[in-house]
Amino acid sequence: MEQTKSISPLSVREFLSRATSIYFQHKFSFALWRLPDSPALYLAASENLQQLSEINLEEAIPGFLFAPFDPAEKKIHLPADDLFRFESGQLTSTQGSKLNGISINEFSQETFAKTTFYYERAYPSKIASERNFHQLVADCKDAIARGDFEKIVPSRSKSVKLPVDFDVIDAFHQLCEFNPHAMVSVFSSPLTGTWVGATPEMLVCVGKDQHFHTVAVAGTQPYAAGVDLRSVTWSQKDIEEQALVERYIISCFKKIRVREFEERGPKTVVAGNLLHLKTHFDVDMAEINFPELGTVMLKLLHPTSAVCGMPLEPSLSFLKNQEGYDRQFYSGYLGPVNVHEESHIYVNLRCMQLFANVALLYAGAGVLADSDPEREWKETEMKMNTLGRIIRQ
Repeated sequence: MEQTKSISPLSVREFLSRATSIYFQHKFSFALWRLPDSPALYLAASENLQQLSEINLEEAIPGFLFAPFDPAEKKIHLPADDLFRFESGQLTSTQGSKLNGISINEFSQETFAKTTFYYERAYPSKIASERNFHQLVADCKDAIARGDFEKIVPSRSKSVKLPVDFDVIDAFHQLCEFNPHAMVSVFSSPLTGTWVGATPEMLVCVGKDQHFHTVAVAGTQPYAAGVDLRSVTWSQKDIEEQALVERYIISCFKKIRVREFEERGPKTVVAGNLLHLKTHFDVDMAEINFPELGTVMLKLLHPTSAVCGMPLEPSLSFLKNQEGYDRQFYSGYLGPVNVHEESHIYVNLRCMQLFANVALLYAGAGVLADSDPEREWKETEMKMNTLGRIIRQ
């Protein structure tokens, strides 16, 4: 049952800090998120996670999905046993709000033990150096020259020391402020650890109006405040990379004989401190009588050519063998499913995983035949700065 409750005299930030700390201390899992260009924040929590081999968006109970990069690995579904919605500084609705004896009243108590959300997890021992990444890009170019791939997307991780006063909830609010057009999230569970991100790339969206949406996002350059987006020019490499992602999405439509789709773009868009090229695809599911399109396309699209390569299977195998580390949930997907009758699934980009005293940042870059290793390294640095800037503040 949905109802409105007051959290006065607590601010939303205080409420979120208290609620998530209590969830963490009880070893419950939670997801905190804000959709792009939306004033609403959501917090969902559960005692139990579901690990699923396959995802069915149409039949999933309301909750939050968190899936790894490797499509063969199990996906995580967090049921929204507790679900809070906040807007304009107010708690506008709650559902559940009583996990294992924890009630909403506990979140308003005067004293609570604030937490750092750092689970005891093994820290990855191998971090690629700039030289290592240059060599990986060169290996990708060699493979493309041999005709093995059209495109491949190598990635890397970087360790950044966290300040002693780093606060996850403050970081979430800063990411919301700096990245108004991104899906901003915190996902925390004993199984996955704690991940924070601000991703610009929609993977699958199914709205109440029974319209399916997805996007092609590629090309990267720094954003300067006040620039006229109509005056931005793109390199041939960026244009070609964007076209490859578009063709990949269209090929997925063709596989399932969907011909009635609207394509808008590409156009230049702002994503935090960066610019990208973006094309939007829209399908009226009711008109073509395809109610399960969201589930079918989610399986076909992930991992997209924007995070893996083309063709898919050889690219996935190459990256597993050559990157030298486990991406885990970086470049997987995440987002609310069937919350208020809508599902919004995003590619998990511009993200970091939290450890004791350090954060592990992730980023990748699309490599084509004419890619320059130094330019690709700088691109990953720019992408990591989306999270790096909130750590340094």
